Amino acid sequence: MREGQIVWTSPVYPRFAGKWVLVTGAGTGFGSTIAERVAAEGGNVLVHYHSSLDGAERTAAAVRSYGREAIVLRANLRNWDEIRALAEDAFTQSPGVDALINNVGDIATEQKSWLDIDESIVSRVLDVDIKGTMLMIHEFGIRMLARGSGSIVNIGSTVVVRGSPRAPQYAAGKYGMIGLTKSYAAALAPVVRVNAFAPGFMQTEGTLARDDWNHGRREKLIAMTPLGRIPAPEELAAPALFLATEEAAHMTGAYMLCDGGYSMIGA
Repeated sequence: MREGQIVWTSPVYPRFAGKWVLVTGAGTGFGSTIAERVAAEGGNVLVHYHSSLDGAERTAAAVRSYGREAIVLRANLRNWDEIRALAEDAFTQSPGVDALINNVGDIATEQKSWLDIDESIVSRVLDVDIKGTMLMIHEFGIRMLARGSGSIVNIGSTVVVRGSPRAPQYAAGKYGMIGLTKSYAAALAPVVRVNAFAPGFMQTEGTLARDDWNHGRREKLIAMTPLGRIPAPEELAAPALFLATEEAAHMTGAYMLCDGGYSMIGA
């Protein structure tokens, strides 16, 4: 979380007035920004975290600063029992979850090259990006179906277009997310919509702290991006949440890119 209230780069409309939205990994990075954007748009937030309790509490305080309600919930998304308990808590402690934003993902930031891969890194990434995402959709989807409405947005990545020579297992996880998105979109239709949003590179705290980012990678990526810049997370929160709103009522099973043209063929 940044100090002070965010100044949004796009107009703020009450698209989530009176709604309850659960955002995973909302204690840090893009998840925190998404949670605060929900509050800015009139929604209440279920703030999920695994290890960053302090960050989750800061996010909850930011949500409340907009006059909204915030509930902090912990779960390890590699564990089905904890995911099931998270879903039960979310639906018990709120009037009902209107939207789920599956933001959590493991990108193996410590890995510098594909040569650094070992079995533990592969298992860790796929346990979160495929298994964890699948079980979150499954448990929340069942409950949304029983409730009679709901929307799920899975946060993907542009690696599904370009691949990831640094971390092939991360690309595999995000490709797998497309399969999960389409499969559950069909299974839960017409009651629950399931879509995926693929942001490009963002200037998150984690990205800005990376050694390669500060030694040439930033400039290289800007040169490869037709719009010529790397945005802050605030600029991508609104389009990510679009898929969870009634404005996207006829969208399900979709995969929406938002990367400044970085993945555009022939760019």
